[in-house]
Amino acid sequence: MVQFNKEDVQKLPKINRLNLINSCTGYKSANLIGTKSKDGKSNVAIFSSITHLGSDPALLSFILRPATVPRNSYTNMKETGYFTVNHITEEIIAQAHQTSAAYDFGISEFKITGLEEKYHNEIHEPFVAKSPVQILCKYLSEYEIKENNCIHVLASIETIFCDEKLITKDNWLQLEKGNIVAINGLDGYCLPKLIDRFEYARPNTETKSMLKNGS
Repeated sequence: MVQFNKEDVQKLPKINRLNLINSCTGYKSANLIGTKSKDGKSNVAIFSSITHLGSDPALLSFILRPATVPRNSYTNMKETGYFTVNHITEEIIAQAHQTSAAYDFGISEFKITGLEEKYHNEIHEPFVAKSPVQILCKYLSEYEIKENNCIHVLASIETIFCDEKLITKDNWLQLEKGNIVAINGLDGYCLPKLIDRFEYARPNTETKSMLKNGS
């Protein structure tokens, strides 16, 4: 095993340090957040920090870097109160990654990258057309992380659109069937593979597979 103490990490070149710290915590979700300004300008940006917070009520959260420079996603969701979360597939990883580039404020990454906007019903916010899981979220609150000036945004899940082939009998989404990727570090995209599902864990009860041995 190679050991990296805090002092060792600080001495690494900037890119090496970023790579190590961003990848050591494991795989992260890969999502595109879609927003639209009040005057109709759409925006889409990649995020790897979207996290489940609870199912009742249905909540999620994500981290925004310090708002010391204009950030379209943040500005738009604060103005309209809504945004979309769209899972990234193997087919669109290059386009999704390109949305992380520092484009001028007001430029639509949809147009720059060629990602196609999709709209459901009367919803104002744009979804990503080729995403098999699309979620409409309502901005609820935010908390400043004083240690690094980042912003922790909390939102409610309002509506879920998903490809029917992903849905199991118990409404679990088997993301593998949609070629949905995860992120390793800042720039690595991986295709996870389902190994097993287990029944609800209880004390002093044998762990039982839901997929193997005919169970």
